[in-house]
Amino acid sequence: MNPYEYLRVAIDSVAQNKVRSFLTMLGVIIGVMSVILLVALGEGAQTFVETEFAGMGTNILMITPGKQETSGMMPIMAGSFRKLTYRNAKQVARRARGVKAVSPVVLGAGRVRYGDHRRDTMIIGATPDFLTVRNLTVGQGRFITDQDIQKHRNVCVIGTTVKKELFGDENAISKQVSINRRKHIIVGVMEPKGMMLGLNMDDLTIIPVVGGQLMFYGGEDALHQILVQANSPDEIDIALEATREVLKAEHDYIEDFTITDQKSMMDTFGKIFLALKIMLAGIASISLLVGGIGIMNIMLVSVRERTKEVGIRKAVGATRADVGFQFAIESITLSAIGGGIGILMAFLSAFVIRFFFPQFPVYCAGWAIATAFLFSLSVGVFFGAYPAYKAASVDPVEALRYE
Repeated sequence: MNPYEYLRVAIDSVAQNKVRSFLTMLGVIIGVMSVILLVALGEGAQTFVETEFAGMGTNILMITPGKQETSGMMPIMAGSFRKLTYRNAKQVARRARGVKAVSPVVLGAGRVRYGDHRRDTMIIGATPDFLTVRNLTVGQGRFITDQDIQKHRNVCVIGTTVKKELFGDENAISKQVSINRRKHIIVGVMEPKGMMLGLNMDDLTIIPVVGGQLMFYGGEDALHQILVQANSPDEIDIALEATREVLKAEHDYIEDFTITDQKSMMDTFGKIFLALKIMLAGIASISLLVGGIGIMNIMLVSVRERTKEVGIRKAVGATRADVGFQFAIESITLSAIGGGIGILMAFLSAFVIRFFFPQFPVYCAGWAIATAFLFSLSVGVFFGAYPAYKAASVDPVEALRYE
């Protein structure tokens, strides 16, 4: 027979036992759908995290006090390194190459009070560059200015959640609030930003950096961290090295600080997500193996049921190869149809997830589809080989006597 005849006979055989064929393919359908969908969920989670990072600013270097490294020496103990200072940040902004903006940050928590209303929230001491570095915008009023810092003005900018809790629909600009029992005038309300990596960017209050130092460090020139934004992705390495040299000069040429860039963090996340996707795909592949065992069992039953048919075909001239190839084609057809249905189910599931959770980007990757489908075909070939061999080994004389 030609290849078309093999395929036609295989499809006829599948169609004659629709329910049994569907149950046989079910393991392959579930396996293919699971592999594609779990990989899509892994890639969607990775894209979601990358988008969250981008929403908090791009081309960012984060500088924290203390050197984090692995070596044979004793680790640097708390208090043995210099703190980062506002002066350090100004020197980086003035002298480092490839730098677009520098934002010193003081971080703490406190209570904001207005009349009988109060809100416990995150307090950030910052400079005007904080807007640029963190990709934020002001919805009403203005942001912190250099004049506010230089003249030690007690002003603040609040997030939309804080504004709603304290003022409701009332205009908050120029109102006086108490932040950790210090009076501040509201000069701006931030544009809604939402959650970023588990941090509510609407539930915060921003004050001048020197006010933050006074509030949390007793006026000492110390910072929680320094954020540096490079001019472009191509200049991140330039900005990193230039920033390192400036800070080392400020710290008596001792590198007692740590610079982390977004790329290194995303590389780390990428490795984690890759391992996660491989693990999930491996677990889902077990369903394919189970489906392959189901195909082999059904094909062995089919060989027994069609023993007389095999005997007649051999009696009229069919060779061992013809019979074996026919049963192998039927096994591959079952796995191919199951793989196709599994792909359609994966696309449908991804669409449903995007419909109910539009913020989560779940798309079926082409390489995952191809890999899962080829694996399903391989399962059909592997688990169909033994039934095909059994069918080819049937003795025609004994087969014709079989009832």
